Amino acid sequence: MTRVLSGIQPSGTLHIGNYFAMMKRMIEFQNEHELFCFIVNYHAMTSLHDPKALSENTIDAALDFLALGLDPEKCYFWVQSDIPEVTELAWILSCHTSLGLLERSHSYKDKLAKGITPSCGLFTYPVLMAADILLYQAKLIPVGKDQKQHIEITRDIAERFNAIYGETFVLPEPMISEDIAVVPGIDGQKMSKSYGNTIDIFEDEASLKKKVMRIKTDSTPVEAPKDPENCNLFALYRLFAEKEKTEALRERYLKGGVGYGEVKKELLGLIYEYFSPYRKKREVLARERQAVKDVLKKGAEKTRPIAVKTLDDVKRRSGLYYV
Repeated sequence: MTRVLSGIQPSGTLHIGNYFAMMKRMIEFQNEHELFCFIVNYHAMTSLHDPKALSENTIDAALDFLALGLDPEKCYFWVQSDIPEVTELAWILSCHTSLGLLERSHSYKDKLAKGITPSCGLFTYPVLMAADILLYQAKLIPVGKDQKQHIEITRDIAERFNAIYGETFVLPEPMISEDIAVVPGIDGQKMSKSYGNTIDIFEDEASLKKKVMRIKTDSTPVEAPKDPENCNLFALYRLFAEKEKTEALRERYLKGGVGYGEVKKELLGLIYEYFSPYRKKREVLARERQAVKDVLKKGAEKTRPIAVKTLDDVKRRSGLYYV
C-alpha cells in the first residue's frame, strides 16, 4: 500500500472547503492506502495566537474527522505537536534550505498581499511542512493546485539532503485530483478561515441560512440566461447535488427564468441534509471529549516510532551523533 499523508490546520472551525478539498478524500483513502492524517497545530500558530482557541480547535477538528467517518484503526491519526521529532527535523532541514527557495513561495507572497503580518514562522512554513512529510517517508501528498509548490519545495530540500548525506528521504509526489475544484467562499474568493468567508461543516441551521443567503452573485435579472461556469452559487450547488439535479440547474441557468434567491434556498436544504447524519454522530462524540483525547494520544503512540526511526537516521548521517 502506498503511504499517503495530509494534515489540516485547527486555526478555526473547519468548513466545507476543508471537507471537499481534504477531509472527504482522506476518509476515502483510509480504505485503499496507508494513510497518515494529522492535525497541524504548529502550523496554525502562524495565524492563531489564542491558546484556548488553539486547544479547543484541535479537539474540535478531531471530533469533525471522527464524526465524518475517519477510523483511527485504519490509519495513523494524531496531533502534530504530540510528536516532537518534527520540530527537530525542521531545524535540521532549515540548515539545508536556501533563502531564495522560501522567498519564491507563492503562498507566503499571497498572504502578505492579503495584509497578514509576516513572521519567521510564516516565512519558514514550507520547511516545517517538509519535515511533516519527510519524517514519515510519505510518497503521495494530496494537495490542491495552489499547494503544489510546497511539495516541490519539499522535494528540493530532500534532494539536497540526499545529495550530501546519501539516500535518506523518500521523494514525495503531489497527488492532485483534477476534479477537486477550489471551493468558493460566500464572497467569491477561495473559501478560507483567513478571509472570513466560510460555511462551517456543522453550522447550525439559522447561521447556515444567513451565510447561504449572503453568497455573492452578479446582478443578472431573473429572466435572463446565466453562466453556470462563472457563478459561485452554482459551484457550491454542484458539490452537494446529484449529477441529475446539477445538470437540471445548468439548463435552467442557460434558459433563464431562475432567480439566485431560489437557488440559495435549494442549496441551504442540500447542505443541511448532506451533513445531518454526521451531525448526530458528532453530538454524541462531543459529550465524550476525553475519549477523543485518548484516540489522539493512542494515535501519536502508534505514529511516533516511525518518526524516531527517521530522525535517528538523519542525525546519524549528518554527524549529530558524536564520538
